[in-house]
Amino acid sequence: MTPFSQQQLERYSRHILLQDVGVEGQIRLCGARVLIVGAGGLGAPAALYLAAAGVGTVGIVDNDHVDISNLQRQIIHFTKDIGVAKVESAAEKMQAINPGIRVRTHPAFLCADNIREIIRDYDFVIDGADNFPTKFLVNDACVMEGIPFSHGGILRFDGQTMTIVPGKSACYRCTFRTPPPADAVPTCSQAGVLGAIAGMLGTIQAAEALKFITGAGELLTNALLTFDARTMHFRRIPLRPQDDCPVCGAAPTITALEDMEQSACSLT
Repeated sequence: MTPFSQQQLERYSRHILLQDVGVEGQIRLCGARVLIVGAGGLGAPAALYLAAAGVGTVGIVDNDHVDISNLQRQIIHFTKDIGVAKVESAAEKMQAINPGIRVRTHPAFLCADNIREIIRDYDFVIDGADNFPTKFLVNDACVMEGIPFSHGGILRFDGQTMTIVPGKSACYRCTFRTPPPADAVPTCSQAGVLGAIAGMLGTIQAAEALKFITGAGELLTNALLTFDARTMHFRRIPLRPQDDCPVCGAAPTITALEDMEQSACSLT
């Protein structure tokens, strides 16, 4: 006997058929809570796949509105949504795919004052932020709250991602200690980005969230996955926790969150 209706069994049948997921895994998915930071290039495909998978509660944080230049890669938004808050546009499409899930919208700008209160309601975080200070803020807050998360970034034809499980794997600061200087990295509007790259990376991030929830497979921890879509060359770079990491090391020097100057980067 399962807790699912016949319609739910049909909806999630391809998951249930998987030996590593099955009914128990789908039950875990339906009870899980995942937060997506940014309803942009990475957050858009991730949100669609999490909704389709039946993740019980999906939160979306974004304070931006849909612009016509977003539509080349942010596939959750349609032409009719120009001018609409991204969290509302995304929620509409997610509920259309799967009315059985709950979408929580957070139309806010993440900062040191609100991030811990927001993320602590979730089991896993997908970082699709479009600036380096927010990415470091997400890392630091997740480490402090003990919440696993997936980092992702894209530019031109390139992408990179890693999964962090606080206390068990290297964090973002173990590899990248501080944000680059302002204007050191071009933005998507300056350098461009192949739209499908966002789909490739956002989908990987969604898969990491689903794997974490169900326990299927191995997470992308202690490794940085990079790819160049021009050649479809993928590279997996081994990482390890750093004892001198300022946030997750043996003697952390970052014990409180701080807002850094927001300089746009190239990541969605």
